[in-house]
Amino acid sequence: MIEINLLPGPKKKRVATTGFQMPDFSALAEKVKDPLLLGVIGAWVVVVAVVGVLYTLESRKSAALEEEKGRVEAEARRFQALINQKRHEERLRDSLVTELTAIRQIDAERYVWPHILEEVTKAVPDYTWLQTVSLLASGGPADEADSIAPPLRVLIDGRTSDMGGYTRLLRQLGNSPWLSNVVAGATRTITENDKPIVAFTVTATFRQADSAFIRTVPVLESVR
Repeated sequence: MIEINLLPGPKKKRVATTGFQMPDFSALAEKVKDPLLLGVIGAWVVVVAVVGVLYTLESRKSAALEEEKGRVEAEARRFQALINQKRHEERLRDSLVTELTAIRQIDAERYVWPHILEEVTKAVPDYTWLQTVSLLASGGPADEADSIAPPLRVLIDGRTSDMGGYTRLLRQLGNSPWLSNVVAGATRTITENDKPIVAFTVTATFRQADSAFIRTVPVLESVR
């Protein structure tokens, strides 16, 4: 006899497979049994981690170096501006020194004769008088290599009735800060107004005195 089961049996449930699913790492780990492969994978993980750390550190160092580079470049520009300003001031100083030197030279030459006449006049004692005070011809032109002018030689021609006065004249000329190399020339006895007197000549060299012997006085101008 044939029996038919009309009651439905239990149905198998289907598992939905739509969408992305994360791989089961535990299952993969159970499937991978080779220790060498596991070591290689672990080494790669360590390498990737180390490379990441090193890249982060180097990125930070590079950023710090770029910042330091910008600061150094700014300092270099500032110092270069100071150097350029200093060089400009040095050129200006050298120009002013050259001008002042030329002015002092001109000023010193302008007052040569006043100094000579003042010193000779102060040195003349009693019973002694001068005939002429003149410049001797220089020994040669100025040296073009160093532009040093030859020294000025002064010739003094005078008369005296007292040889002691003549001696005092030589001594006082030698003590002058503006005269040097005072040399007594030949003396001779001459007659003037029926009286015997001594004619003499003296030579000396003009020199620039020390600043301690230079007097400056204000120029007074009367305004009406």
